[in-house]
Amino acid sequence: MAAALQPVPAMPLALQNISLKHLGTEIQNTMYNIRGNRQAQGTGHGPPGEDPPLSVEPWRTQQPLPSDPGTPGKDPADSPKSTPKSSLTANLIQKAKRQNSTFPFFAEGFTRTRTAQEKVLALEQQVLMLTKELRSQKELVRILHKALEAAQQEKRASSAYLAAAEDKDRLELVRHKVRQIAELGRQVEALEQERESLVQTAGLREQQVQELRQHVQLLMDKNEAKQQVICKLSEKVTQDFTHPPIQPPGPPGAANRDFLSQQEKMEHLKDDMEAYRTQNRFLNSEIHQVTKIWRRVAEKERALLMKCAYLQAKNCQVESKYLAGLRRLQEALGGEATECSELLKQLIQEALQWEAGEASADGVELSPISEYDEYGFLTVPNYEMEDLKLLAKIQALEVHSHHLLAHEAVERPLRERWAALGDLAPSVELKQLLRAGVPREHRPRVWRWLIHLRVQHLQSPGRYQELLNRGQVRDHPATRQIELDLNRTFPNNKHFTCPTSSFPDKLRRVLLAFSWQNPTIGYCQGLNRLAAIALLVLEEEESAFWCLVAIVETIMPADYYSKTLMSSQVDQRVLQDLLLEKLPRLMAHLGQHRVDLSFITFNWFLVVFADSLISNILLRVWDAFLYEGTKVVFRYALAIFKYNEEAILRLQDGLEIYQYLRFFTKTICNSQKLMNIAFNDMNPFPMKQLQQLRTAHRERLQAELHELEQLKAEYLETRNSQGPVVPEGCTSEDEGEGDT
Repeated sequence: MAAALQPVPAMPLALQNISLKHLGTEIQNTMYNIRGNRQAQGTGHGPPGEDPPLSVEPWRTQQPLPSDPGTPGKDPADSPKSTPKSSLTANLIQKAKRQNSTFPFFAEGFTRTRTAQEKVLALEQQVLMLTKELRSQKELVRILHKALEAAQQEKRASSAYLAAAEDKDRLELVRHKVRQIAELGRQVEALEQERESLVQTAGLREQQVQELRQHVQLLMDKNEAKQQVICKLSEKVTQDFTHPPIQPPGPPGAANRDFLSQQEKMEHLKDDMEAYRTQNRFLNSEIHQVTKIWRRVAEKERALLMKCAYLQAKNCQVESKYLAGLRRLQEALGGEATECSELLKQLIQEALQWEAGEASADGVELSPISEYDEYGFLTVPNYEMEDLKLLAKIQALEVHSHHLLAHEAVERPLRERWAALGDLAPSVELKQLLRAGVPREHRPRVWRWLIHLRVQHLQSPGRYQELLNRGQVRDHPATRQIELDLNRTFPNNKHFTCPTSSFPDKLRRVLLAFSWQNPTIGYCQGLNRLAAIALLVLEEEESAFWCLVAIVETIMPADYYSKTLMSSQVDQRVLQDLLLEKLPRLMAHLGQHRVDLSFITFNWFLVVFADSLISNILLRVWDAFLYEGTKVVFRYALAIFKYNEEAILRLQDGLEIYQYLRFFTKTICNSQKLMNIAFNDMNPFPMKQLQQLRTAHRERLQAELHELEQLKAEYLETRNSQGPVVPEGCTSEDEGEGDT
């Protein structure tokens, strides 16, 4: 209650990420930016008599994003009212006065050569532009009214929830939210039916367009044939005029009659040509109208699809908030055996088992969350503890919500850029695209190119098959360890847990081939997960083998997977230095509770986050990692801690912090936010600094290991010089044997 009544901090002035939580501040910022845009337009360098067009991007960001109704926000009473008409009129008059000073058609800027008619035209054009601007301002006021009403309704619901004195009242509010979810589902169902009807209408329109095109094609063919006939007749008439045929003498009026008949035919042909031209123009206008109708239908269908995706995302967010509310109520009630607790357990069980596809009578999928993702990983892990089940379901809903909201704004432009890229070549544009993530359909091709770029000096035809044949002749010493780790590779992925899957056999052959390829390493725990990720994406054994070679032998530093793990230990110390530099407040908090992050982060670097992040984010990390190298691993490690910094700072117990760090990477759902932190907020991040830190820490670690070896040698020398000593009262082994 105290947190809900506190004032809201000031929001940035940029029209980005508008939320209903702080609607008053957002409306003020919106009006301020619009005034700034109008002033900038008044002094722009556009052509005379034309008002520069409003920027599209600020208008696009004015759409309110879905907000958390349970989060306290600014009082709707503090939000500004709709702009009155008198204010709009005053703004228009001020705009007209500002433009009079620079507009060449107004009183102060008139040139002597301008006529009264030109002045009138300029004034009419100015009135039209001001009318359009007034219409846009009215539309903005209407949208802001709707946003304000939604915010007030959300605040009333939150206030009622917080003001409820008993658990029964809160449960009634929860049931009200459930009814709202059902109503939202019915709305989505109605929209889906409307979309289907529009799709059918568009199909009929397309059929009509095809028929009209065929008809036009026939008419054009007929017209072309007639034009050819006309051309031939014209040529014949021209030849007859230039070289008249020698005819036998006939009656005196026969030549005149032939000439008149030819002229008549030419007139008829001209009339036919004019008629065909008119018909052609009519058909062209019909085709143009049909094309415009088809485009309008397509745009409407696209808008409905976007609206449907937005409603699905909103539904996912409502579900996740509902589950989070149930979880908070469960924590508040504890283990009390009351009627409320039993009802709460029943609601939680129903929420975990409910599927949107089954709840819909007409087959409309409100939240199409499948059991497995596109690479075979479990979308909602099956934990034994009920709390973890709730957290997993909430996380899956949030991931799906972020995916739906980002599909139109981010995913589709990214796919278009990848489709238009063509041949791959190292460039700044490719680097930016890889950081943003590779679409699934392009990922195998891009990864093969990146791997070839790394190992082209090591590749040779038939090398992989030669290594497999060598493994068939005799067993490698690492074979036993490989067999043990096969069953422990990604237990939450159906490709490695299904008995009929071919992926475990492929993984076994890849790891055995690598053990013969690099005998100094042979096999190290963690290589199985690196090879498994490569198999899931590339699906070919040889490509996965060369991907593993590229990571171990060219991307990662030497001794990274050796018995001493020298480079891995060095990187952990480098990460500590970077965390102290980038996140000093977090490191001070962890140091106060004596938390050693290397227990958590060592595995991140060894398997490149293979066990830590959800697949959607993990493969984006690998896209950039295969191109830029280990610097990407450092960037994302820092970004993960920055992403969860506030949550870690709220924990005040060392054991609780360790328990949170065990699974907190799985709670990261917004891949776009994590990518922005890694590649924007963590800058500057020079590779030269990273190399210097690695060199310094390697020297210190080698000195420590050398000192440890000296201590071991001194201890062994002391023990050997003393000889075996039997304590007094004890029997030596030789004496015991003599007695027997």
